[in-house]
Amino acid sequence: MQQAEDFRRESRVLAEVLEPLAEADFFTPTQFKGWTIDDVLGHLHIFNHAAALALDSDEAFHSFFADMTKVMQAGGSMIDAQRPWIGDLKGRALFEAWRALSEDVADGFAKADPKARLAWAGPSMSARSSITARQMETWAHGHEVFDVLGVTRVETDRIKNIVVLGVNTFGWAYAVRGLDVPNAMPFLELTAPSGAIWRFGEESDDRVVGSAVGFAQAVTQTRHWTDTNLQCLGHGARAWMDIAQCFAGGVSPPPLAGTRFVQG
Repeated sequence: MQQAEDFRRESRVLAEVLEPLAEADFFTPTQFKGWTIDDVLGHLHIFNHAAALALDSDEAFHSFFADMTKVMQAGGSMIDAQRPWIGDLKGRALFEAWRALSEDVADGFAKADPKARLAWAGPSMSARSSITARQMETWAHGHEVFDVLGVTRVETDRIKNIVVLGVNTFGWAYAVRGLDVPNAMPFLELTAPSGAIWRFGEESDDRVVGSAVGFAQAVTQTRHWTDTNLQCLGHGARAWMDIAQCFAGGVSPPPLAGTRFVQG
């Protein structure tokens, strides 16, 4: 699957900016819930492991994820839930473990049937959707790292996988909030990093226009949409971007305007 290679490249790009860090740098807090860079790596590492287990069998995934679920149901945070498995792994050692497992996961999914159904925290997903979700999370949580290090990431057209995920989860953003799903998605006209124009949906006056990167930032909630170059024309377009959420789990509000940015 090309998506497996896109995940591999996304992981390598993040690894390149992390490679020069000193041990103490991994414990720098980011703009995302006060997570440190180390917390971010732990989160990516444990869910890469979960995806590898899901590729092996539904039972392997559910057995592993049940322990995390118990911690969160008892009031623990996502970071609390990952600590028992992460153990004493931290800093550069965690970085090296995450980087190695990323390559293994890419290898495994590259050989998988794209249509195979795999277990996950919510509904099951196709193998293609599963590895796309891993790319999405690596890209999205990578924002926290790039932002705190004051680095602007160079984007490529592999971001289209994340854009498509954002389109496919249009209804989810409403359903997870108990809201009626609109009959039609606003029209999208997005400019890819290469300059190509990507269009989704039926032509209408209700539309989202701007860069593919800005749209991906909005649906992954790494930026409030007003901090991107997106233009939302029409009530439906603004309503969608106000709640867009392309990831599973409970309701997650986007960051407040002006709170997520590349630090100087």
